[in-house]
Amino acid sequence: MPKWNDLQEQNFLESDARARAIGLVDEGSFTELAGPFDRFHSPHLETLGEAVEFDDGIVTGVGKIGKTLVFVISQEGRFIGGSVGEVGSAKMVNTIRLATEFYDKLVAEHPDATDEEKPIVVISFETGGVRLHESNAGLLAHAEVIDQIQKARHKVPVISVIGSKIGCFGGMGFVAAATDAIVMSEYGRLGLTGPEVIEQEMGKEEFDSGDRALVFRTTGGRHKYIMGDCDVLVKGSIKDFREALQKLAPLPVSDFEAMRRVASPELVEKQLKLVALTAELQPKDARDLWAKAGNADPIATENKPIDEFLAETKRLTI
Repeated sequence: MPKWNDLQEQNFLESDARARAIGLVDEGSFTELAGPFDRFHSPHLETLGEAVEFDDGIVTGVGKIGKTLVFVISQEGRFIGGSVGEVGSAKMVNTIRLATEFYDKLVAEHPDATDEEKPIVVISFETGGVRLHESNAGLLAHAEVIDQIQKARHKVPVISVIGSKIGCFGGMGFVAAATDAIVMSEYGRLGLTGPEVIEQEMGKEEFDSGDRALVFRTTGGRHKYIMGDCDVLVKGSIKDFREALQKLAPLPVSDFEAMRRVASPELVEKQLKLVALTAELQPKDARDLWAKAGNADPIATENKPIDEFLAETKRLTI
Protein backbone atom coordinates (compact mmCIF):
# COMPACT_ATOMS: atom_id res chain seq x y z
CA MET A 1 0.00 0.00 0.00
CA PRO A 2 1.45 3.43 -0.95
CA LYS A 3 2.08 6.01 1.76
CA TRP A 4 -0.88 8.22 2.69
CA ASN A 5 0.61 11.32 1.00
CA ASP A 6 1.10 9.36 -2.21
CA LEU A 7 -2.48 8.10 -2.01
CA GLN A 8 -3.75 11.69 -2.04
CA GLU A 9 -2.40 12.23 -5.55
CA GLN A 10 -3.56 8.84 -6.78
CA ASN A 11 -6.33 8.72 -9.37
CA PHE A 12 -9.56 7.67 -7.67
CA LEU A 13 -10.56 5.86 -10.86
CA GLU A 14 -7.55 3.53 -10.66
CA SER A 15 -7.52 2.99 -6.88
CA ASP A 16 -8.65 -0.17 -5.16
CA ALA A 17 -11.19 -0.23 -2.33
CA ARG A 18 -8.65 -0.23 0.50
CA ALA A 19 -6.63 2.65 -0.97
CA ARG A 20 -9.80 4.72 -1.29
CA ALA A 21 -10.91 3.91 2.26
CA ILE A 22 -7.56 4.86 3.76
CA GLY A 23 -7.03 7.92 1.57
CA LEU A 24 -10.42 9.51 2.20
CA VAL A 25 -9.77 9.96 5.93
CA ASP A 26 -6.97 11.57 7.94
CA GLU A 27 -3.52 10.07 7.81
CA GLY A 28 -3.11 7.15 10.21
CA SER A 29 -6.71 7.30 11.44
CA PHE A 30 -8.27 4.37 9.53
CA THR A 31 -9.09 1.19 11.43
CA GLU A 32 -10.56 -1.64 9.37
CA LEU A 33 -13.60 -3.55 10.62
CA ALA A 34 -14.18 -7.18 9.59
CA GLY A 35 -11.08 -7.21 7.41
CA PRO A 36 -9.47 -10.08 5.48
CA PHE A 37 -7.95 -11.68 8.59
CA ASP A 38 -11.45 -12.12 10.02
CA ARG A 39 -12.25 -14.28 6.97
CA PHE A 40 -15.86 -13.25 6.43
CA HIS A 41 -16.50 -14.58 2.96
CA SER A 42 -19.57 -15.69 1.03
CA PRO A 43 -20.74 -19.23 1.82
CA HIS A 44 -22.77 -19.15 -1.41
CA LEU A 45 -19.71 -18.71 -3.61
CA GLU A 46 -17.91 -21.49 -1.78
CA THR A 47 -20.87 -23.82 -2.30
CA LEU A 48 -20.86 -23.03 -6.02
CA GLY A 49 -17.14 -23.72 -6.25
CA GLU A 50 -16.36 -20.07 -7.00
CA ALA A 51 -13.31 -18.21 -5.73
CA VAL A 52 -13.84 -16.18 -2.57
CA GLU A 53 -12.22 -13.11 -1.04
CA PHE A 54 -11.75 -12.97 2.70
CA ASP A 55 -13.24 -9.46 2.84
CA ASP A 56 -15.93 -10.39 0.26
CA GLY A 57 -14.84 -7.52 -1.95
CA ILE A 58 -15.81 -4.74 0.44
CA VAL A 59 -13.69 -2.75 2.90
CA THR A 60 -15.30 -1.28 6.01
CA GLY A 61 -13.76 0.74 8.79
CA VAL A 62 -13.61 3.89 10.87
CA GLY A 63 -11.41 6.97 10.48
CA LYS A 64 -11.52 10.70 11.08
CA ILE A 65 -11.73 13.86 9.04
CA GLY A 66 -10.75 16.61 11.45
CA LYS A 67 -13.06 16.25 14.45
CA THR A 68 -15.59 14.12 12.54
CA LEU A 69 -15.69 10.36 13.00
CA VAL A 70 -16.13 8.78 9.57
CA PHE A 71 -17.57 5.31 9.06
CA VAL A 72 -16.27 4.12 5.68
CA ILE A 73 -17.64 1.53 3.25
CA SER A 74 -15.60 0.94 0.10
CA GLN A 75 -16.49 -1.54 -2.65
CA GLU A 76 -13.97 -3.43 -4.78
CA GLY A 77 -15.00 -3.68 -8.42
CA ARG A 78 -12.22 -6.13 -9.24
CA PHE A 79 -14.01 -8.86 -7.28
CA ILE A 80 -17.07 -10.08 -9.23
CA GLY A 81 -17.73 -6.56 -10.48
CA GLY A 82 -18.25 -5.18 -6.98
CA SER A 83 -21.47 -7.18 -6.74
CA VAL A 84 -23.22 -7.21 -3.38
CA GLY A 85 -24.29 -10.37 -1.60
CA GLU A 86 -25.12 -11.49 1.91
CA VAL A 87 -21.73 -10.84 3.55
CA GLY A 88 -21.08 -7.53 1.78
CA SER A 89 -24.56 -6.37 2.72
CA ALA A 90 -24.03 -7.33 6.37
CA LYS A 91 -20.81 -5.31 6.45
CA MET A 92 -22.56 -2.28 4.93
CA VAL A 93 -25.60 -2.54 7.20
CA ASN A 94 -23.60 -2.94 10.38
CA THR A 95 -21.22 -0.11 9.55
CA ILE A 96 -24.16 2.28 9.16
CA ARG A 97 -25.78 0.82 12.28
CA LEU A 98 -22.60 1.41 14.29
CA ALA A 99 -22.53 5.02 13.11
CA THR A 100 -26.13 5.54 14.24
CA GLU A 101 -25.47 3.91 17.61
CA PHE A 102 -22.40 6.10 18.09
CA TYR A 103 -24.51 9.19 17.29
CA ASP A 104 -27.21 8.17 19.81
CA LYS A 105 -24.61 7.62 22.53
CA LEU A 106 -22.79 10.86 21.71
CA VAL A 107 -25.86 13.10 21.90
CA ALA A 108 -27.09 11.34 25.05
CA GLU A 109 -23.79 11.87 26.86
CA HIS A 110 -22.81 15.16 25.22
CA PRO A 111 -25.96 17.05 24.17
CA ASP A 112 -23.84 20.11 23.36
CA ALA A 113 -21.74 18.22 20.77
CA THR A 114 -21.16 20.30 17.64
CA ASP A 115 -22.14 19.18 14.14
CA GLU A 116 -18.45 18.74 13.37
CA GLU A 117 -18.15 16.23 16.21
CA LYS A 118 -21.06 14.11 15.00
CA PRO A 119 -20.37 11.09 12.75
CA ILE A 120 -20.91 10.64 9.03
CA VAL A 121 -20.96 7.58 6.78
CA VAL A 122 -19.10 7.55 3.46
CA ILE A 123 -19.84 4.87 0.85
CA SER A 124 -17.38 4.54 -2.02
CA PHE A 125 -19.48 2.74 -4.63
CA GLU A 126 -17.95 0.51 -7.29
CA THR A 127 -20.58 -2.01 -8.24
CA GLY A 128 -22.81 -3.47 -10.91
CA GLY A 129 -25.46 -4.26 -8.29
CA VAL A 130 -26.80 -7.63 -7.11
CA ARG A 131 -24.50 -10.65 -6.92
CA LEU A 132 -26.58 -13.01 -9.02
CA HIS A 133 -24.76 -16.03 -7.59
CA GLU A 134 -26.54 -15.38 -4.30
CA SER A 135 -30.06 -14.97 -5.69
CA ASN A 136 -32.51 -13.71 -3.04
CA ALA A 137 -29.72 -13.00 -0.55
CA GLY A 138 -28.27 -10.54 -3.05
CA LEU A 139 -31.63 -8.90 -3.68
CA LEU A 140 -32.40 -8.63 0.02
CA ALA A 141 -29.02 -6.98 0.58
CA HIS A 142 -30.09 -3.79 -1.17
CA ALA A 143 -33.33 -3.48 0.81
CA GLU A 144 -31.48 -3.99 4.09
CA VAL A 145 -28.94 -1.27 3.28
CA ILE A 146 -31.63 1.23 2.27
CA ASP A 147 -33.54 0.41 5.48
CA GLN A 148 -30.44 1.19 7.54
CA ILE A 149 -29.90 4.45 5.64
CA GLN A 150 -33.45 5.48 6.50
CA LYS A 151 -32.82 4.67 10.17
CA ALA A 152 -29.78 6.95 10.07
CA ARG A 153 -31.73 9.81 8.50
CA HIS A 154 -31.88 13.06 10.49
CA LYS A 155 -29.01 11.72 12.59
CA VAL A 156 -26.03 10.57 10.54
CA PRO A 157 -25.47 11.92 7.01
CA VAL A 158 -24.70 9.15 4.52
CA ILE A 159 -22.55 10.41 1.64
CA SER A 160 -21.93 8.54 -1.62
CA VAL A 161 -18.66 8.95 -3.49
CA ILE A 162 -18.61 7.65 -7.07
CA GLY A 163 -15.56 7.81 -9.28
CA SER A 164 -14.32 4.25 -9.78
CA LYS A 165 -14.08 2.25 -12.99
CA ILE A 166 -17.31 0.27 -12.81
CA GLY A 167 -19.43 3.09 -11.45
CA CYS A 168 -22.62 2.47 -9.48
CA PHE A 169 -25.36 0.49 -11.23
CA GLY A 170 -28.15 -1.98 -10.61
CA GLY A 171 -29.84 -2.05 -7.23
CA MET A 172 -26.93 -0.13 -5.75
CA GLY A 173 -27.96 2.77 -7.98
CA PHE A 174 -31.14 2.87 -5.90
CA VAL A 175 -29.06 2.73 -2.72
CA ALA A 176 -26.91 5.67 -3.82
CA ALA A 177 -30.05 7.65 -4.67
CA ALA A 178 -31.29 7.06 -1.12
CA THR A 179 -28.21 8.60 0.50
CA ASP A 180 -28.06 12.19 1.70
CA ALA A 181 -25.46 13.54 -0.73
CA ILE A 182 -23.57 12.32 -3.79
CA VAL A 183 -20.01 13.34 -4.73
CA MET A 184 -18.82 12.30 -8.19
CA SER A 185 -15.95 12.87 -10.57
CA GLU A 186 -16.66 13.30 -14.26
CA TYR A 187 -15.38 9.73 -14.68
CA GLY A 188 -17.85 8.35 -12.16
CA ARG A 189 -21.00 6.75 -13.56
CA LEU A 190 -24.37 6.32 -11.91
CA GLY A 191 -27.53 4.63 -13.13
CA LEU A 192 -29.89 1.70 -12.83
CA THR A 193 -29.21 -0.42 -15.91
CA GLY A 194 -25.65 -0.46 -17.21
CA PRO A 195 -24.88 0.40 -20.86
CA GLU A 196 -23.80 -3.14 -21.73
CA VAL A 197 -27.05 -4.57 -20.38
CA ILE A 198 -29.16 -2.06 -22.33
CA GLU A 199 -27.34 -2.95 -25.53
CA GLN A 200 -27.65 -6.66 -24.84
CA GLU A 201 -31.39 -6.48 -24.21
CA MET A 202 -32.45 -3.71 -26.62
CA GLY A 203 -29.77 -3.69 -29.30
CA LYS A 204 -26.99 -1.33 -30.34
CA GLU A 205 -29.50 0.95 -32.08
CA GLU A 206 -31.03 1.70 -28.69
CA PHE A 207 -27.73 2.23 -26.88
CA ASP A 208 -24.21 1.68 -28.17
CA SER A 209 -22.19 0.71 -25.08
CA GLY A 210 -18.99 1.01 -27.14
CA ASP A 211 -19.58 4.74 -27.66
CA ARG A 212 -17.72 6.03 -24.60
CA ALA A 213 -18.76 9.64 -25.16
CA LEU A 214 -22.42 8.58 -25.24
CA VAL A 215 -22.01 6.44 -22.13
CA PHE A 216 -20.41 9.23 -20.12
CA ARG A 217 -22.80 11.96 -21.19
CA THR A 218 -25.70 9.67 -20.23
CA THR A 219 -24.47 8.18 -16.96
CA GLY A 220 -21.32 10.19 -16.12
CA GLY A 221 -20.66 12.84 -13.52
CA ARG A 222 -21.19 15.86 -15.75
CA HIS A 223 -24.68 14.74 -16.75
CA LYS A 224 -25.63 13.78 -13.19
CA TYR A 225 -24.41 17.18 -11.97
CA ILE A 226 -26.53 19.04 -14.52
CA MET A 227 -29.57 16.90 -13.69
CA GLY A 228 -29.16 17.37 -9.93
CA ASP A 229 -28.40 13.71 -9.22
CA CYS A 230 -24.88 14.68 -8.11
CA ASP A 231 -24.43 17.36 -5.45
CA VAL A 232 -20.67 17.91 -5.76
CA LEU A 233 -18.52 17.32 -8.84
CA VAL A 234 -14.75 16.99 -8.34
CA LYS A 235 -11.73 16.49 -10.57
CA GLY A 236 -10.66 12.93 -9.87
CA SER A 237 -7.87 12.30 -7.34
CA ILE A 238 -8.43 10.80 -3.91
CA LYS A 239 -7.45 14.22 -2.53
CA ASP A 240 -10.22 15.89 -4.56
CA PHE A 241 -12.83 13.58 -3.06
CA ARG A 242 -11.33 13.99 0.41
CA GLU A 243 -11.49 17.79 0.17
CA ALA A 244 -15.16 17.59 -0.82
CA LEU A 245 -15.82 15.43 2.25
CA GLN A 246 -13.94 17.92 4.44
CA LYS A 247 -16.43 20.60 3.36
CA LEU A 248 -19.47 18.37 3.86
CA ALA A 249 -18.48 16.76 7.18
CA PRO A 250 -19.14 19.75 9.50
CA LEU A 251 -22.51 20.67 7.96
CA PRO A 252 -25.63 20.30 10.12
CA VAL A 253 -27.80 17.35 9.20
CA SER A 254 -30.56 19.76 8.13
CA ASP A 255 -28.35 20.96 5.28
CA PHE A 256 -28.21 17.44 3.89
CA GLU A 257 -31.99 17.31 3.62
CA ALA A 258 -31.77 19.94 0.90
CA MET A 259 -29.41 17.68 -1.08
CA ARG A 260 -31.58 14.57 -0.99
CA ARG A 261 -33.33 13.15 -4.04
CA VAL A 262 -35.95 10.88 -2.43
CA ALA A 263 -37.99 10.25 0.73
CA SER A 264 -40.31 13.24 1.02
CA PRO A 265 -43.56 14.26 -0.72
CA GLU A 266 -41.84 17.37 -2.10
CA LEU A 267 -39.03 15.35 -3.65
CA VAL A 268 -41.50 12.86 -5.14
CA GLU A 269 -43.35 15.80 -6.71
CA LYS A 270 -40.07 17.13 -8.11
CA GLN A 271 -39.24 13.77 -9.66
CA LEU A 272 -42.71 13.54 -11.20
CA LYS A 273 -42.22 16.97 -12.76
CA LEU A 274 -38.93 15.77 -14.25
CA VAL A 275 -40.68 12.72 -15.71
CA ALA A 276 -43.34 15.00 -17.23
CA LEU A 277 -40.63 17.27 -18.66
CA THR A 278 -38.78 14.40 -20.34
CA ALA A 279 -42.06 13.05 -21.72
CA GLU A 280 -42.72 16.49 -23.20
CA LEU A 281 -39.23 16.99 -24.61
CA GLN A 282 -38.75 13.44 -25.90
CA PRO A 283 -34.95 13.92 -25.76
CA LYS A 284 -32.85 11.90 -28.19
CA ASP A 285 -29.66 12.59 -26.26
CA ALA A 286 -28.57 13.92 -22.87
CA ARG A 287 -27.46 17.08 -24.68
CA ASP A 288 -31.13 17.96 -25.26
CA LEU A 289 -31.63 18.18 -21.50
CA TRP A 290 -28.42 20.17 -21.10
CA ALA A 291 -29.80 22.70 -23.59
CA LYS A 292 -33.11 22.80 -21.70
CA ALA A 293 -31.12 23.66 -18.56
CA GLY A 294 -29.84 26.77 -20.37
CA ASN A 295 -26.54 25.57 -21.82
CA ALA A 296 -26.64 27.01 -25.33
CA ASP A 297 -23.80 24.88 -26.69
CA PRO A 298 -24.10 21.35 -25.20
CA ILE A 299 -21.16 20.02 -27.21
CA ALA A 300 -18.90 22.72 -25.75
CA THR A 301 -20.33 21.91 -22.30
CA GLU A 302 -19.30 18.30 -22.76
CA ASN A 303 -15.73 19.21 -23.68
CA LYS A 304 -14.91 22.08 -21.31
CA PRO A 305 -12.10 21.61 -18.78
CA ILE A 306 -13.69 20.66 -15.49
CA ASP A 307 -12.97 24.03 -13.79
CA GLU A 308 -14.70 25.89 -16.62
CA PHE A 309 -17.55 23.41 -16.60
CA LEU A 310 -18.20 23.99 -12.90
CA ALA A 311 -17.92 27.77 -13.26
CA GLU A 312 -20.12 28.16 -16.34
CA THR A 313 -22.54 25.25 -16.63
CA LYS A 314 -26.18 25.73 -15.72
CA ARG A 315 -28.02 22.99 -13.85
CA LEU A 316 -31.55 21.85 -14.59
CA THR A 317 -34.12 23.36 -12.24
CA ILE A 318 -37.61 21.94 -11.84
